[in-house]
Formats: sequence, structure tokens, C-alpha cells
Amino acid sequence: MLIHILGSGAGGGFPQWNCNCHNCRGVRTGTIKAAARTQSSIAISANGEDWVLFNASPDIRAQLESFPVLQPGRTIRDTAIRAILLVDAQIDHTTGLLLLREHTAPWDIYCTRAVHDDLTSGYPIFNILGHFRGVNWHEILTDESNFFIPGIEGLVFTAVPLKSEAPPYSPHRHNTVPGDNIGVRVENTASGKNLFYAPGLGSMEPHILPYMQEADCLLVDGTLWQNDEMIEAGISNKLGSEMGHLDQSGKGGIIDIMSDLGKPRKILIHINNTNPILVDDSPERQTLNKAGVEVSHDGMQIKL
Repeated sequence: MLIHILGSGAGGGFPQWNCNCHNCRGVRTGTIKAAARTQSSIAISANGEDWVLFNASPDIRAQLESFPVLQPGRTIRDTAIRAILLVDAQIDHTTGLLLLREHTAPWDIYCTRAVHDDLTSGYPIFNILGHFRGVNWHEILTDESNFFIPGIEGLVFTAVPLKSEAPPYSPHRHNTVPGDNIGVRVENTASGKNLFYAPGLGSMEPHILPYMQEADCLLVDGTLWQNDEMIEAGISNKLGSEMGHLDQSGKGGIIDIMSDLGKPRKILIHINNTNPILVDDSPERQTLNKAGVEVSHDGMQIKL
């Protein structure tokens, strides 16, 4: 199984266009050791030819250009993306669908009913795409049953409902329902190895732990180092927990959770521009290194 990180940043990317926090200013001026990042998205394949796109960020065009495998050029208009899977209805995970409207057939899009409803009402992207080639919606159930994607041989998928936060335009905002946010287990049927992908993780519920324990690779929420990070930076009055993201450093945070996991390779994704782990030589990055936790970057490749 091949996993390619198209984008590793949180909403707004890094540097964010209007932000002058320590990190954004530093990466622009070259005064910190850090790499720019686009907004979070990955692609997965079993054979290197047929790919599932996980989320479609506003940076999708640049991300596809950066990974030529997804544009094999076999016909006058072509793509190696066979389907798109959405883990939520957030702007930074879905706006790129509008930029993919030139597809020559309706996109096969996999998402839960809650996400489908948000994308046909409060943020009606699916309705807009209906004026172009349209969407073939495939409902992802939240009962943790396995499902397959036609054309993607050798991979089996499992949706795991997560508590994070629904978008501001959702009727479930601050009162989430199963399906507003999911993690996804992807297993390679040939090797038996699996990835657990959860870019938005707001609460460590008991049913999630077995997926993390049994994974060969974890690719999980790396949004914030500390819960009040954006408040301390003078950017927002919201805690990370109020936005549906576990912090890394706090008690019961991502580092605490991962420290008890011996098997998987541990990687953070969806990293906010304020997070000090973006700075390669920061004390916070050193703490992650000692804990055996990696920080994803655009273009990173993982093979399972």
C-alpha cells in the first residue's frame, strides 16, 4: 500500500495568507527552519496506478501538479484518481471538489450521510457540481463495517466515527452526530498491514484505541501543540478542544496516547500554522522525536 501526503497543513495552510504569527512570519523571511505546507489531503493506492483521494483541499490543483503519478496522460483528459473519500464536510477538506469540476464523468464520492447532507444544504458543493458532471454519492456507514471501492483492488476500508466538530454551516455544530467526522482504517489485503487515518480527532473514545493499537501506521490529528495555543498567539478566543482537536502536549493528549502504543509508526498531519512543531529545531519537535512521533510534510511517502 502506497500513501502519499499531498498536503500536511491545517485549514489555511502554512504560511496562512493573512497571518503574521511567529511561524508564518518566520517561514516567509527565512528566519526559522521550516517548510511551507498546503492543506491536508492524502492519496492511497495498492498498485501505484489506481488511487483514492482522501479529501479535496483548496490547494488541490498545486497538489496534483506536485505528484505526476495522478496525471498519467493516457488520454486527452486523464486522472489516476478513481474515487474521492471525505472524512468530514469542512471547507479545507471539500472546497477542492469545485476545482475538479472538469472531470469527464461524475465523481464517485464516498462520505457519510451527515457529510452528504451538509454538502447539499449549508455548503451545497454537491448541488453546484450537479451543474457540471455531477456526483455519484456512495454512503459510508458508521457501524464500523468494511467496505470496498470498485477499481481499487487490494484495499479494504473501515469508517470509524469520531468526536470532533461539525462545520459552522452544519445543523450539528456543537452537537455532533455519528458521521460528522470519521477516521478511516485502510488495510492492504495482500500484506495484512493497515493505516489508521484521522486528521480530526477531538476526543479519545474507547472504541478508537483498538484501531490505533492494531495499526501499522497512524496518521492522526496534529493541529495544535497546546489547547490554548491560538489564544496565546492572539489569533482566536477558542480552545483547540472547542474546535474539535486534541492537543499534543496536554495530559491525555496525542503524545500521551501514542506513548503506550508500541506497534505503529506514528505520524502527525493537519498541522496548524501556529504549532511550534513546524519548526524543525524547536524544543517541541525534539519532544516529538524523543517520543518517536514524526511530523508529516508535503510530498512525504509511506509504504505498507
